[in-house]
Amino acid sequence: MKTCHQFNTVRAEYEREIGYMIAHSERHKGRPAAKSSAKQAASAKARMARALSSHVGRCPECG
Repeated sequence: MKTCHQFNTVRAEYEREIGYMIAHSERHKGRPAAKSSAKQAASAKARMARALSSHVGRCPECG
């Protein structure tokens, strides 16, 4: 699938945010902060999927 620059930028931002949360969760294993970061990472993955799906639906270059 060919995608535009904006799609790649949005995806990279979300992936960076998710990476930070997962790394934080791994650093603080066994603490409440780790569980919270893991939940936030899962939520961010869902937000990323919605955002990218919405983008593809309305972008003439991606769709």
